[in-house]
Amino acid sequence: MPVRTAAVKRITKETQITGSLKIEGKGKYNVQTGIRFLDHMLELFTKHGGFDLTLDAKGDLDVDQHHTVEDVGIVLGQLFAKALGDRKGINRAGYFVLPMDETLAVVAVDLGGRPALVYEDKVKVVLVGDLQTELLHDFFDGFTVHVGGNLHAKILYGRSNHHKIEGIFKCFARAMKFACSKDARLKDQLPSTKGLL
Repeated sequence: MPVRTAAVKRITKETQITGSLKIEGKGKYNVQTGIRFLDHMLELFTKHGGFDLTLDAKGDLDVDQHHTVEDVGIVLGQLFAKALGDRKGINRAGYFVLPMDETLAVVAVDLGGRPALVYEDKVKVVLVGDLQTELLHDFFDGFTVHVGGNLHAKILYGRSNHHKIEGIFKCFARAMKFACSKDARLKDQLPSTKGLL
């Protein structure tokens, strides 16, 4: 089975981002966004998904984190969309439920071509580490639009805001791992009765 890889460069007046992805990776990462907590979340996403990810983002953090966080989500979505190619033979959908100590997270994805996001993290603080928490919605929105897929992420309950976000990213990784994986029996088929994604 061929290894699915992609490289993307996104240059705007607000951000300069380069990234590469290997879906059939070994959990290796080199992530630098200028926002350490976001780096940490992308590192554990990579590790728990078994992907390889290199991502270097330089943004106008002197203005705000918004452009950087959203554009990193966009680039991650573009990387997966490009690496998945025609999407023949993929499982397409995946979900995971994860306990993160006292927190319980659930994420479901469908890489069927239509972007939609439902996001509820129950985070009650402005910052976790150095990350503006409200921007996670923008990150995942950028991802769903550019990957072409649905993503539903929800914290059912929890105390630690750190654990809530970490639980979502670990679930996101595991759900994407299954959705991207291939079913050998369906290798030449699109996962849709429409014949189109």
